[in-house]
Amino acid sequence: MKKSHIIILIGIAVLIGCLLAYSADFSTYDTVSSARQKEGKFVHLIAKLDKTKPIQYDPINNPNYLSFYAIDSLGGQTKVVYRNSKPNDLEKSERIVMKGKMQSDHFECSDILLKCPSKYKDDKEQLEKTVQEQQATSSTN
Repeated sequence: MKKSHIIILIGIAVLIGCLLAYSADFSTYDTVSSARQKEGKFVHLIAKLDKTKPIQYDPINNPNYLSFYAIDSLGGQTKVVYRNSKPNDLEKSERIVMKGKMQSDHFECSDILLKCPSKYKDDKEQLEKTVQEQQATSSTN
């Protein structure tokens, strides 16, 4: 075997090893109960804000502390602690994607992504109007 072939095979083996090492970072969304079973491990939770319970955020005394309660799609509930400033439109969001670790009594969140359907509502209505207009135009021709 040529020396260049051996180097290429070693390079491919290293590439496969790197891909396998990083594949552990690709995770799916967990529920509150499955996150509790993985206590201390990094997970992604998808839930919605529990509007029946208060949001604790005092930007004057501690702008880097936010706590609220979240409910997942199966009804599991947990307290969420986010040690950063409160995201805009938290109360208006339909769903909240949270990255972090489950602790004994709460979810310690390191990153929050808000899903707001109202942002895309006008675009959807405009798209429906455009499709209807195109269908009406094509049926008259």
